[in-house]
Amino acid sequence: MKTMTVGEFKSNFSEVLEQVKSGISIAVTYGRKKEIVGYFLPESQHVQPKRKLGILEGKAKATFNEGFKISEEEFLE
Repeated sequence: MKTMTVGEFKSNFSEVLEQVKSGISIAVTYGRKKEIVGYFLPESQHVQPKRKLGILEGKAKATFNEGFKISEEEFLE
């Protein structure tokens, strides 16, 4: 994985896009300590992790019956 500062990322954005298209992952750093603040990944490497139930992981489970419907008003309440 290649790293670059925010300034380098901004000034070379079109080149960065070409690199990402070719499969190179880029980490963007910021500040004096050059801490990583984000990643620019090719679409094929972007994988959504499964959502966890937080502190109830392994203790609870959510299931929805087939045909389950809820209106926006009910959801927002």
